[in-house]
Amino acid sequence: MVWERIRSPNFFSSFCCCFRSKPRAHSSPSSSEALLLLQKEVDDVVVTRPGWKAMPYILGNEAIEKMATFGLTTNLMVYLVREYHMDQVFAANLLALWTCAYCLFTVLGASLADTYLGKFRTILFASFASLLGMVTITLTAFVPLLRPPPCDLAQHCISNTKTQLWILIMGLSWLGIGSAGIRPCSLPFGIDQFDSSTVEGRLAIHSFLNWYYTSATLVVLINLVFVVYIQDSVSWALGFGIPTLLMLLCAIPLFLVGSNIYVRVKPEGSIFLSFAQVLVAAYKKRHLKLLNDGRVQGVLFDASLDGNAVVSKLPLSTQSSFLKKAALVVDNELKEGGFSANVWRLCTMQQVEDVICVLKTLPIWASGGIFLIPFVEEGTFMVSQALKMDRHIGTKFQMPAGSIKIISLSIVIIWLPLYDCVIQPALKKITKYEDGIPTLKRIGMGYVFSILCMLVAGLVEQQRRALATLHGESLNGVAPMSVFWLFPQLMLLGLSEVFGALGHIEFYNREFPEKMKSIGNCLIYLCMAGATYLSSLVVTFVHSVTGKHGQSNWLDNDINAGRLDFFYFLIAGLGVLNFVYFVFCACGYTYKASVKAVEIVPDV
Repeated sequence: MVWERIRSPNFFSSFCCCFRSKPRAHSSPSSSEALLLLQKEVDDVVVTRPGWKAMPYILGNEAIEKMATFGLTTNLMVYLVREYHMDQVFAANLLALWTCAYCLFTVLGASLADTYLGKFRTILFASFASLLGMVTITLTAFVPLLRPPPCDLAQHCISNTKTQLWILIMGLSWLGIGSAGIRPCSLPFGIDQFDSSTVEGRLAIHSFLNWYYTSATLVVLINLVFVVYIQDSVSWALGFGIPTLLMLLCAIPLFLVGSNIYVRVKPEGSIFLSFAQVLVAAYKKRHLKLLNDGRVQGVLFDASLDGNAVVSKLPLSTQSSFLKKAALVVDNELKEGGFSANVWRLCTMQQVEDVICVLKTLPIWASGGIFLIPFVEEGTFMVSQALKMDRHIGTKFQMPAGSIKIISLSIVIIWLPLYDCVIQPALKKITKYEDGIPTLKRIGMGYVFSILCMLVAGLVEQQRRALATLHGESLNGVAPMSVFWLFPQLMLLGLSEVFGALGHIEFYNREFPEKMKSIGNCLIYLCMAGATYLSSLVVTFVHSVTGKHGQSNWLDNDINAGRLDFFYFLIAGLGVLNFVYFVFCACGYTYKASVKAVEIVPDV
């Protein structure tokens, strides 16, 4: 669910100049003037960051919470079909709608955290909401009256009543509300515990991101192997009850135990209102010029975090000059004491920089939807491939088709600690960059692995289809081809997740303003929601366009009759176009600079 300047030749050597961190362009100061750059953090306030001391509580809570949540939802499709006797299409649409809804609502949860509640309170309240949803869904498995009766011997099944359906939806709603509050806040809350102003702090944040993602992936793997087995083979009530008890007895108490250690960043009011003020103020001053305009007093306005107003003559750059007009001091826009007389006409430079930081990340974010489409297909068409292949391991054991996801998850679990402990320190010595590989380069590498995954998947599917067609009648359509041939594409998908998905997460957490970390973190969930919708759109388009004039439909229910390989090549083609767009955006991107307060003494 992470990646700046490299000097030696590598996979992206042709794009090195595009991804290089660019310093902000400033004009040189006059020798007769003293310039003061406003410090983003107040020097006289020293906050001790607990760092790794807080991680056992945060990572432990996150791992247990994810085990509880995913343990309840991983196998929910099977539960709805078997126990609620739902049609597969209705059950799939219900879960897809729920997933997209909670991904979209992460924006609301992040906004509440950054604006009013703070991350700690948002995570705590959301944890209780998740617990309420888990209890409700677990009760549907414990109490027979809350679900339809079992089918009779003749396989005549009674559908669920409206009351039973609404109780289920209520449980899913509470679970979704909890996820919408926890997902965007837990990672930024962990980052808050480190001092990002030091090299050691930034390296610790990078390691924390890797271990955070590794623990989350390990939890999903445990759920696929153990919890799903209990639900399928032992009891749904026990399989749901274990995650619910973990949430109640472990996750929430563990999070509260560390409450005296955590650093809690206070919310700073409505962020969107601040954005609106910058846009309105810039529009009102659209006719002004930043330089050589007699109406302008030649200064930009800012206010320090302790409430003291500061008017500073800042060297101006041409980047986002329109928005910077919102901070130009014109006529009598300052009250006595140096405060803005009208916040809708004069904003601080900090407000302007916040808007610039957010707006310039959006083109990079827009490329995430197409990039994540292969992850959507992993749980659908790749499983269909596995069903038509030889899944035997030895003579007695047959791998479940749905378990092929374990391969991509294993790559994530193996690679991230290896990169953090071995590869990154080596790359750091070569590239002289503190993270080893720049953020945008890592994202680009993830995009390339995603494209290669689809190409390999298409080639494997061509071979599988040819063998299945040749031996189809004797083997019931199952190709005499080992399911291990799917492993290369799944390994590439795992590497794509390591570089691309985790790269997006680190990019947002680094580039977004400090007071908007939760909102920045929720962007990856919006990408996931977009990928789900885009995948459905592409599938619908392909299904409606192909299969005419006597030709087989690419996505035929019988994949031996269809052309799934062509569909994979289509996704790869979209990935190539998306990669070109990403490179174009990355070429013009300027990384956020960390500004320190300095005083430039005039030349004597």
